[in-house]
Amino acid sequence: MSQSASDQSDRTSPVKTQSPLILDSLPDIPGVEDCSLRVQQKIDLILLAIEALELGGSEYMLATAKELELQSIVDNRVALWRMRCSNPWRRSHVRTRLTLKQGKALTLIASYRARQLTVLIRQLLVAQQQIQEKGLPLEQHFRLSDYLERFRAHFRSRMNPRRAKVAVYLADENQLNDLALSLLSQLLFCTGTYGLKRLWVSLFDGEVA
Repeated sequence: MSQSASDQSDRTSPVKTQSPLILDSLPDIPGVEDCSLRVQQKIDLILLAIEALELGGSEYMLATAKELELQSIVDNRVALWRMRCSNPWRRSHVRTRLTLKQGKALTLIASYRARQLTVLIRQLLVAQQQIQEKGLPLEQHFRLSDYLERFRAHFRSRMNPRRAKVAVYLADENQLNDLALSLLSQLLFCTGTYGLKRLWVSLFDGEVA
């Protein structure tokens, strides 16, 4: 009788899921319990840059989440989309805060995708420098022009033009290009030694006194 009750209790009690161990590679931020709107915006823009670098970017992100055993946090396309829509600049903004675990998971995915794209990222940044030194338009370099064009298209289709800062970018293509290029530099930054941790901590610059 007691054995049967024990068995039934084991079957009906909720299963506690353990956090993915890889999250421990990123430190907790003292005094921070979740991601601010500003941090959520930064993470989403970094992922937007990755999407502009490779076709099928969201599918690669989901595959990376599986590879890193992050399925308990990013288990499908809808979950990924909802987390990215925490960016207040989004047309489809959802009023939920990312937990630190979710923020870490997205940052890990971004960093690991960037590592796979390191050669391309370096090539584009070198091309940018060379073109600007010659005083030529960025469109002179096919791969760089392609990246910028796709980034602008993603930004225009997904961001809310009624947001003041978004409107500024939409009104000035050069500023939007500068944003795309600055995100490339951030992606290259996180591919180096300790780059992942530095990227994660940098997201919270100005957040903690």
